[in-house]
Amino acid sequence: MQLLDRNRALAIAPLWRLGFRPFFLAGALLALLAVALWAAVLQGLLSAPQVPGGLLAWHRHEMPFGFALAIIAGFLLTAVQTWTGRPGLSGRPLIALFALWLAARLVWFLPLALGVLIAAQLAFVALLLAQLARQLIAARQRNNYPILLVLSLLGLCQGLTLAGLALGDDALQRRGALAALWLIAVLLSLIGGRVIPFFTQRGLGRVEAFAAQPWRDRLLLAGGLLVAALFASGHNLQAQPWLALPFALLAALHGLRLWHWHLPGIWRVPLLWSLHLAYAWLLVATLGMAAWHLGWLAQPSPASHALAVGALGGLVLAMMARVSLGHTGRPLQPPKAMAWAFTVLNLGALIRVAAGGSWLWLAALCWGLAFALFVVYYAPLLCRARVDGHPG
Repeated sequence: MQLLDRNRALAIAPLWRLGFRPFFLAGALLALLAVALWAAVLQGLLSAPQVPGGLLAWHRHEMPFGFALAIIAGFLLTAVQTWTGRPGLSGRPLIALFALWLAARLVWFLPLALGVLIAAQLAFVALLLAQLARQLIAARQRNNYPILLVLSLLGLCQGLTLAGLALGDDALQRRGALAALWLIAVLLSLIGGRVIPFFTQRGLGRVEAFAAQPWRDRLLLAGGLLVAALFASGHNLQAQPWLALPFALLAALHGLRLWHWHLPGIWRVPLLWSLHLAYAWLLVATLGMAAWHLGWLAQPSPASHALAVGALGGLVLAMMARVSLGHTGRPLQPPKAMAWAFTVLNLGALIRVAAGGSWLWLAALCWGLAFALFVVYYAPLLCRARVDGHPG
């Protein structure tokens, strides 16, 4: 039976053997193309395409629910196999789920009814959630149930954003998109809290594991969910001094984590310093939101882009670079160009946060270059079989 299962798995084209392969590749391409289009229109180089609600509505939706959700799907559909010991989604079911994601991206530009667009968007997150829930619940993986909770809330935020689109309510769109962004920060904290110390320990050959801090993990989860709820309700859209408190608490907890994980050797290993720098942008984002609520910043945009570009973009790029090597049976030595990719992405985040809209073109160029380097060097790996003969 095991030999039969192995032969069936090997008969599947490599791209469709595990979720990280198509979703990492397509997510990186979307990151490259979507930001290039957005920046080109803002700079007056292109006319804005006709999309429901205008290009701003498209940009608000596609970065969290198109790009970020693709990478989240690729990571979780792959990780759940390790967590549960059960085969991950592959073959035709994976192709069908990916096709739905792709259709949801394309339908924005087709002359179809708005209801078709909304149905396509919500169907993807619902099916992704159902697949992950089926595997985790069957294996009684209770420690991973918070991931299901956050994904469920992310689906509700997408519904809120799309409701704002349908009603022509700009504030409702903002509430849904920003709440989703901070829910993604919760996922980055949850997943980063597991993999960054583990990868650091393994990458530096450290025998002793980092001590677990469950109380800190629970506070970060609760605080992150509270912040997302405040955005969804509209409370975080206006500066209010009392709202600086939850962001200051989150900043302190993120700072303690970084201090706890830090070892001098990480700065010699691109796959490690990229993760630590990306996580540091979570600290910058939460400090920025606290400063805005206290009246020390004129607007919250720098904090939001510290999260979206620095933390989300940085962790996505670093995780894809590492996971793609590990799950294709290759040594954990990325192409030398990836160190430049990590560097220019962080430079782009710094420009976007510090210089604002006047230098948006340069920040977008850095972002695009970083993801272009990933696509160029990793597309061949993702489309080929594992080098060790494993069917994954």
